[in-house]
Amino acid sequence: MIFPKRKNIKDQERQNLVIVGSRNPVKINCTESAFHLMFEGAYLVEGLNVSSDIASQPIGDEQTFKGAMNRAKNSKMIFPEADFWVGVEGGVADFNGEMMAFAWAVVLDRDGKIGKAKTSVFFLPQEVAKLVRKGMELGEADDKFFQKENSKEGEGAVGILTNGILDRKNYYQQAVVLALIPFVNPDIY
Repeated sequence: MIFPKRKNIKDQERQNLVIVGSRNPVKINCTESAFHLMFEGAYLVEGLNVSSDIASQPIGDEQTFKGAMNRAKNSKMIFPEADFWVGVEGGVADFNGEMMAFAWAVVLDRDGKIGKAKTSVFFLPQEVAKLVRKGMELGEADDKFFQKENSKEGEGAVGILTNGILDRKNYYQQAVVLALIPFVNPDIY
């Protein structure tokens, strides 16, 4: 994977604090990896249990994006002394009779700049989609169908379906990296 030249956007002498709007280790780890890939310097990444202010299983781009934005904003409201706030929200949407899964990532900084990006999408097995349509959260549906336990804090549906080739951390990390583009290129964003 090729990344742009890493930028040092903060003072090298101090550690930059990044707050993730979730205590899910996958979301914390993907954010930490993305920041270290994109920037030089020290970054401390911590998770904070905040609400997304949406349904536990977001449906569609608009609701999923709103959940990611709300997680970032709510983190900033609770912990305003940080340097960055990140929201990552997984969602699903129906498309031509099938259900696809994806996530949105939102990054806010102290200056009010916003970065946002969406993962690639993949399609869920029909039996998993049926469980989600009946009101089950995707992680619960995966656990039930694939006989797993707490997969949303591990490999997730993407990891299960790719036999571990692409786990949830790496899948989400790509969106956080893309959401950091405006911070890596401040002269054009």
